[in-house]
Amino acid sequence: MNGYTGKILRINLTTKETSIIDTKKYEQWGGGHGIGSALFWDLCEDKTVDGLDPKNVVTIMTSPLVGTIAPAAAGRTEVQGIGVQAHPKGWFTRSNFGGQFAAMLKFAGWDGIVIEGKADKPVWIDIRNNNIEIKDANGLWGKDTWETQELIQGEVEKNFNQWHEVGTSRDTGRTTQKPAVLANGPAGENLVTYASLVHGSGNGAGQGGFGAIWGSKNLKAISVLGTGSVEVADPSVLLEARIALQKRRYDVDKPLRKSTHEDPTEIAPWGMPYALTNLSYRSPGFAGPGAFFLQSNEKSRPKGCVGCFVNCRRNSESGRTNESTCVDIAFAGANPEAQHAATESMQRLGINNFVLSVGFPWLKNLYKMGVLGPGKEIHTNLPFDRQDSPDFYNALMKAIANREDIGADLAEGLYQAAEKWGRLEDIETGLLRITFWGYPEHYDPRIEVEWSYASILGDRDFNDHALNWYIHWIPFIGMLLGEEPLMSAEQVVNLAAEALVPYKDPMLLDYSEENIYSENKVKMISWIKGYNLFWKNSLGYCDWAWPDLINLNQEDYKGFTPDAEPLFYNAVTGQNITFEDGMKIGSKIWNLDRAIYILQGRHRDMEVLSGYVYKVPNESPYKATMFIDGEWSYDDGIGRVLDEEKYEEWKTKYYSFEGWDPKTGWPKRSTLEELGLGYVADELEKQGKLGN
Repeated sequence: MNGYTGKILRINLTTKETSIIDTKKYEQWGGGHGIGSALFWDLCEDKTVDGLDPKNVVTIMTSPLVGTIAPAAAGRTEVQGIGVQAHPKGWFTRSNFGGQFAAMLKFAGWDGIVIEGKADKPVWIDIRNNNIEIKDANGLWGKDTWETQELIQGEVEKNFNQWHEVGTSRDTGRTTQKPAVLANGPAGENLVTYASLVHGSGNGAGQGGFGAIWGSKNLKAISVLGTGSVEVADPSVLLEARIALQKRRYDVDKPLRKSTHEDPTEIAPWGMPYALTNLSYRSPGFAGPGAFFLQSNEKSRPKGCVGCFVNCRRNSESGRTNESTCVDIAFAGANPEAQHAATESMQRLGINNFVLSVGFPWLKNLYKMGVLGPGKEIHTNLPFDRQDSPDFYNALMKAIANREDIGADLAEGLYQAAEKWGRLEDIETGLLRITFWGYPEHYDPRIEVEWSYASILGDRDFNDHALNWYIHWIPFIGMLLGEEPLMSAEQVVNLAAEALVPYKDPMLLDYSEENIYSENKVKMISWIKGYNLFWKNSLGYCDWAWPDLINLNQEDYKGFTPDAEPLFYNAVTGQNITFEDGMKIGSKIWNLDRAIYILQGRHRDMEVLSGYVYKVPNESPYKATMFIDGEWSYDDGIGRVLDEEKYEEWKTKYYSFEGWDPKTGWPKRSTLEELGLGYVADELEKQGKLGN
């Protein structure tokens, strides 16, 4: 099994027993998300339980590309189980993180881990190749994620800077590497519904509330130290493909274009250096989203996950905000000191900052309105009079993690807090931008509709930038800089469409008001789900770098999708699948996930977006590619709302396209059997939830 170790570790925390699952049985699912969903289906006997129930099964999966040199694909870990963050139901859900953990798990000889049951007291899991121990974590309980990792690393590597004896063989039993640790923080211990698991300084499994799920199981951390390797079917092809991609996509010696702003110290109108902007144009992850948002002059160096040459993160001289990126930093506003303090507090406590990126503005508005504060309708002693100061962010996040002050309500989720405070109208008016399943708005759900459609059909903010980089950011950065976009809208859609196999239709990228309810957007969501669930979440291709629809470093701007993804996969595994084969596996995974949601109670009547999406017009320029009056352009979408009736009609089109019952949204037997999921159809029929 090239690319696989052949073993999945199964741990029952209740009985303290461990066993081995043969990966071969699940190889058809690819890895990561696909294998995780299949394992959950087989091992979770009652899929209707709450996420905090000991019967909840959590999977932590790698992929065949992990631990190899497949670029932007060799270091990611997929976490799955019944979540606790969503409202009104904690759907079967997922999260994902990078760093070194996944590769170290493969080097230890494991394709993944299954966690079942609940320990009777706090524990951590110590994995050293085939040696597995469940250890007492009483001394770690209450520690933050950074402290926990340091203490465990000290325990594992007592002879620091010397060879660590992991096994008995000289070739496979000794290493100088530190163990990779995935840790839970105080927020997870106190069952905050959006508590994260943190690895390293800033790699986090943020969405879904897996920190709380671990907390409910009394699981503090998993440490892995391995000395093995990953067998690759064709190393020469893999190496040649990596070098070619690196040279053509990330050759920084090639000028991207002649900029009108060559002075690296010149600042754009919105506060970002022009020189950095030109770098960020090159690719989603080239300059690093951390650099994109953080205004800091201190010395730093690039940081990346195992096997990746993109290096989209940063390590600074001071160590502040190391490995944190994008919203990890931007959620705290523009004050650099507040950014540093808030980011460090969030990572240490194990809190999903994306919730706070919407929660902070809402709370500040309530304070400004005189609704929230000392002695107010929503009483709090937190320092809202010192907003955007490090003290404010630290105090509020500690209150959430420890369930103190208003943090006790916020720990349940933003929707739940609004409901308790009698402020649900804030969701209707858009003061609180919660769009789907209690999750915050990411990109505008009225214009870039894959964010609303794909998320409400699934379990969470689907967080897939597959198209977003090209149809939104290319024109948006140009607008912010007062410059023309690098490419015309017609160039973008024609180039990107060539990679959208099997459709290859530019109209899939039309975000005009008429087209967002059409069959074109049905196909677009179907493509996104197939690509996301197999190539990204099952094989671990990173969202910052894949798909590569357009390559701005090339004269013809042609990207490497759909050729590169199967090239790397086949070189590692020795298989011979096509891009479209992978999309079909993605469709199979999508139907399996959908079946789990349905067993949990999902019905089409529930797949309705928040009121503001239908009622509150977009007021800010939001660039996207639109085909209007026979021409392609980047339109602002100002004044756009979704038409609820047309959206419901679109749902019917989508359900029919996928082979689901349009009245219920439930898959039909014929659809499931065609995908090799007859046993899933049997279970749905047994529960009276099979589509007609």
